[in-house]
Amino acid sequence: MDARLARYDSLTMKTRDRPLSPRLVGDLLRLADICVILVLGLGIYFAYVHPGEPAALMRYLASLLAAALLASILFNDFGVYAGDFIFTRGLRTQRVLSAWGATFAILLAVAFTLKVSDQYSRVWAVSWALSSALALALCRLALSRWVLHLGRKGRFANRTAIVGVGEQAQRLAVHLLAHDAVHTRILGFVTAGEAPDGPPPPSRAKQVLGNIDDLVHLIRAEAVDQVFVALPWNDVEAMRTVVRRLAMTPVAIRLAPDLAGFDFVGKTYTQAAGLPVLHLFDRPISEWSRVLKTAEDRVLASIFLVLLAPALALIAIAIKLDSPGPVFFRQDRYGFNDNLIKVWKFRTMHHHLRDPDASRLTTRGDARVTRVGRLLRATSLDEFPQLINVLKGEMSLVGPRPHAVAAKAGGKLYYDVVERYAARHRVKPGITGWAQVNGWRGETDTVGKLEKRVEYDLFYIDNWSIWFDLLIIAKTAMILFRDDQAY
Repeated sequence: MDARLARYDSLTMKTRDRPLSPRLVGDLLRLADICVILVLGLGIYFAYVHPGEPAALMRYLASLLAAALLASILFNDFGVYAGDFIFTRGLRTQRVLSAWGATFAILLAVAFTLKVSDQYSRVWAVSWALSSALALALCRLALSRWVLHLGRKGRFANRTAIVGVGEQAQRLAVHLLAHDAVHTRILGFVTAGEAPDGPPPPSRAKQVLGNIDDLVHLIRAEAVDQVFVALPWNDVEAMRTVVRRLAMTPVAIRLAPDLAGFDFVGKTYTQAAGLPVLHLFDRPISEWSRVLKTAEDRVLASIFLVLLAPALALIAIAIKLDSPGPVFFRQDRYGFNDNLIKVWKFRTMHHHLRDPDASRLTTRGDARVTRVGRLLRATSLDEFPQLINVLKGEMSLVGPRPHAVAAKAGGKLYYDVVERYAARHRVKPGITGWAQVNGWRGETDTVGKLEKRVEYDLFYIDNWSIWFDLLIIAKTAMILFRDDQAY
């Protein structure tokens, strides 16, 4: 018992400093931002304007309060305080300056609209705007260095004990140390039901603190801030016993995920009928987003078809004159929800050498491609008939490119190469996409190329917006005639 008490005292001495609260530091910075704006505004007023006129003082003070309120709103809208912002490099100084510039611009516009700009000193306004911007930037840069220094010393890390010594507890410890070392300092593991002097965890990375009684003693000595219960979820009785004991102590208690939870890192929890459930995936581009994207596709596809009609007619004539066979080539490809669709293209291969299933990928200098076909492929003009697929609702202007059913990478079908390949089909395929404008188009002769294409496609699905689509369309237009990956 004396040895155990000595261990308690030693651990208590080493962990006597309570961690600083990142939220508290962040709230103080929010307050400091507003104080900088108000104090500098008043200071410059008393230095350059008319400190002896009460009416003018009240007018300037009202303007400063309105500016502080507007700035606090815009700082939030610009994402200045989003997430763990105090740990970001420079505390998002660039966003702060952008938000402050927008605030000042709005104030000027309101003053001109209300015809009250002549009631304020231009020297005061310009000096206040510039000095506030400089002060906000300098304060953040200085505070950022201080916060990073404290973070490296572990001053924001919660002193953490993990209940459990099995694989689940070990994986949790490794994950916390790798991804949340700033917020978490692991003191050790606690056995639940085992003897307090039982064997240490397999990794021996951290000590065994003892059993639940020992943990309660450490909590009473204010040496622990939070506890993770990392017991197998099928051991319900053990978890109930542990939680009942710890519920009487003033620490944060977290229930760690079961082993399966480590396969879904980054997913959030939500509630269903009051029960916590792991939120894995949303239905992408749904509800109003789906309405907007459908309208975007139909309107733009109609406009493009009308504008491009003369060029499409000339291409059709060139194809007929160049080689015998039909003008168009229709190929089965996977579309939305893994359904097969017939994708329209201008024929670019000799008719008798066509490959409907794309069992053999097109390579540079492929003898199957016609003379006109080489030009069409190099400029991606062979894809334009897919505007018909867009009008039929089978495709979108922007989305993951549809692949032929027999397409392969590294000698294997795409489905067998990349685990999340089918996730591309959660939205309609597109004529162009985020992967294509970032250089991941053309031949997928290696597994790595396909993996990068899928990575960019999934990023597009997760971050879709009308503006994202318009950006991709603009980028597509810029590389249309100079993409060396098209052949």
